[in-house]
Amino acid sequence: MDAGMASLFLIALGGALGGMGRFAVSNAAAKRLGKAFPWGTLMVNASGALVAGWLLARYGLQHHDPIWIFAIIGLLGGYTTVSSFSLQTLELYQSGQAARAALNVASTLGLGLLMATLGWWLGGGLS
Repeated sequence: MDAGMASLFLIALGGALGGMGRFAVSNAAAKRLGKAFPWGTLMVNASGALVAGWLLARYGLQHHDPIWIFAIIGLLGGYTTVSSFSLQTLELYQSGQAARAALNVASTLGLGLLMATLGWWLGGGLS
């Protein structure tokens, strides 16, 4: 298998696993916390940012490394979601819940940056 096909396989495998993980976490959050706020998407994006930061600090990955291709592009690309975040924010706004929509934007961006930084720090990024 050449490098291009190997990369495609790693992305496909990671994306499939990440998508299943996102589905499981989002459903579990909705069952426990309700559907009035997109808690599952927030949890998925925050935990994905944490892992991405950790991987970057721990392994100093380059874009061509198989671990980067599988874990960042495939797994975390399939696990985290900008599209669900965007649609859920729009739905909140269109249903007259502008404050919740703004809270979703602020919490997703703020928590995402915080978690990526924490992951980087936990991975030894400050050493």
